[in-house]
Amino acid sequence: MNAVATGRVSLVTWYALFALISMAANLGSQKLTWLVYDGPFSITLAVCIGTGVGLVVKYALDKVWIFRYEHRSIAHGVETFSRYVAMGLATTAIFWAMEFGAQALFHTEHARLAGGALGLVLGYLAKYQLDKRFVFA
Repeated sequence: MNAVATGRVSLVTWYALFALISMAANLGSQKLTWLVYDGPFSITLAVCIGTGVGLVVKYALDKVWIFRYEHRSIAHGVETFSRYVAMGLATTAIFWAMEFGAQALFHTEHARLAGGALGLVLGYLAKYQLDKRFVFA
């Protein structure tokens, strides 16, 4: 394997690991939220909190370890994070559609979390390309 191919394998491995860490943070914070609050709109609240936690974890890991990106100023950092969030809107739609779709079909927490995990995997596949082209370019 040449150096370029080795670098790609390493990048894919790290990206996948960081996606798994982010997914665990997302789904784990959903579970914690749902354990703490089981009232009206508890699933929606849990999914929103999980999405936010996962987003911040993934941004920090991607910025430092995948793209090795440094902000020039606080304003540039805010702009970069804003672009990251904007690129995440489409991928979040994939994730939420899978998670809420599984909930609507099967009406169980396990199915909802499995749908969420599948949606996150599909979303991260698209998100890498978007981030590479539009956020950390």
